[in-house]
Amino acid sequence: MERYETPNNLVDLFEDAVKRFKNNPLFGVKNKEKTGLDWMTYGEAGARVDNLRAGLAQMGVGKNDVVGFIGNNRPEWAISAFATYGAGARFVPMYEAELESTWEYIIRDSDVKVLIVSKPAIFDKVSAFADRTPGLERIFIIETQGEGSLGELEALGAKNPVESVKPDKYDVAALVYTSGTTGEPKGVLLSHQNFSSNAAGGYHLFTEVLNEEARSLSILPWAHSYGQTAELYNWMQFGGSIGFMESVETLADDLALVSPTFMIAVPRVFNKIYDGLQAKMKETGGLPKALFDMGVKAAKEKRELAAEGKSNFLVNLKFKLADKIVFQKIRDKFGGRLQGALTGSALMNPEISHFFADIGVPVFDCYGLSETSPAVSMNCFSAYKVGSVGRPIENVKVVIDQSGVDAIGDDGEIIVYGPNVMQGYHNKPEATAAAMTAHGGFRTGDRGRIDEDGFLFITGRIKEEYKLQNGKYVYPGAIEEDIRLLPNVANAMLSGEGKKYNVCLVVPDFEVLGDYARQKGLSADPFDLVENKEVTDMIAAEITAFLKGKYGGYEIPKKFIFLADDFTLDNGMLTQTMKLKRKAVFDKYNDAIEDLYKE
Repeated sequence: MERYETPNNLVDLFEDAVKRFKNNPLFGVKNKEKTGLDWMTYGEAGARVDNLRAGLAQMGVGKNDVVGFIGNNRPEWAISAFATYGAGARFVPMYEAELESTWEYIIRDSDVKVLIVSKPAIFDKVSAFADRTPGLERIFIIETQGEGSLGELEALGAKNPVESVKPDKYDVAALVYTSGTTGEPKGVLLSHQNFSSNAAGGYHLFTEVLNEEARSLSILPWAHSYGQTAELYNWMQFGGSIGFMESVETLADDLALVSPTFMIAVPRVFNKIYDGLQAKMKETGGLPKALFDMGVKAAKEKRELAAEGKSNFLVNLKFKLADKIVFQKIRDKFGGRLQGALTGSALMNPEISHFFADIGVPVFDCYGLSETSPAVSMNCFSAYKVGSVGRPIENVKVVIDQSGVDAIGDDGEIIVYGPNVMQGYHNKPEATAAAMTAHGGFRTGDRGRIDEDGFLFITGRIKEEYKLQNGKYVYPGAIEEDIRLLPNVANAMLSGEGKKYNVCLVVPDFEVLGDYARQKGLSADPFDLVENKEVTDMIAAEITAFLKGKYGGYEIPKKFIFLADDFTLDNGMLTQTMKLKRKAVFDKYNDAIEDLYKE
């Protein structure tokens, strides 16, 4: 396939895609009967972008003005973004499921001039604090008609067309606000080159599966740079199509309806599917479980033999049988066409990675941050090492800095250089200076190492690490991720700084435990389950056994607190990217944690 050289700005990227793929389907939304998808072509999207860009110009939006957007992924998200870029303005996306105080902070901090919201309920909430955001002049609603609607603004633009502004590659395209595990959100200033170079770097690693026939099921919010770059801007380069997930609850139906060929996701999606398969096989038993177990074993043997350049007829036969009877049914659950997936935000468990690769749906770990647009490194079909986050993408350089860090072997702080590195934090010069090196590198705050083949491995998070009383360091993130892989655990957080040993806050998976409770004649109420010693002892034993051998004895938690309430966005204990806000958790449960250390 001929290499496509991506333009250095998002306006040319979109307009070029409209010309090249005018009649290709671009966005697919469930129809009213929810039996199929209604498709918008590249050409139709281009016409709406032209109209909205002109409508924004009628509202006085021009160079470096700010257009805000509150809503989930939908065609109007992309139309609003590309219309804003074409007006020479900056785009500020916000999550629909967000605290109103966070909306207010972002609108005021970024000085949003025109705001587009998905529904009237959001309009009402924003209107309640509009007097505290003096820069906000107009709000337009997508899901309404007539005055004050997005449709009205597009119609106004259709009557007063204007040409698009061609931005410089260094012009800021968007402010992506980090939800932040501590403190107030920071507006990451990302330029047109930041986004376009990053999309190109990812695309060039997957040209064998990313083409005009490629289709994605959009499940990750575009309000985060990962969803924007890896999916939306990436797809513009090769003319693929994007169907939208209606909700998490409808994911299984949406997979069947959209039939994606490649997905941009997070490990949790595949962890849940894997756990569900294991639970289903255990419940079904009999011949189906025997075939499943045989297939998994044969797939592992087949993989290990292939690594040695060997093959075995009986192993191949067992795998072929299981693949036809069992694994094909699993692939069908993904819509039957899925060739692979890219996952970020956390590392896939190696066992689960191997499983999906063995059944024909490889899941590739990548690494990045909002400040790096976001991709730094990624695995792909031609260069893949389980447990790593791949090699740096083109034009990106990774340096491991051991100065100022208690290095363990060859690990240190990951510093990133390249065209993907942000322009800085909006209105925060001190934070920008602290995050950047003298030569333009970004200090990630993550620990890592690079092996002899150039693959990057994440070893921890500098700000999250802590010392026990014995002087040994603990890197809680990896341990917590492993604990969450247990079927009976939904969430977990370690604590132990300055203490004799680690303790762990555990949120059980009450859906899984509910089945167990009913079989045992126990109450399935979450509050009853976390008070039931039989249940909590069982989970504690599972955690200890699972971690033993993989971690040092000092790292494994000695005591546990079981919680009936999960860490969520609503209670302020998770960021939008599902990372723990440790301080918020400590603030709430500090007394209970301290009680565990009382002899």
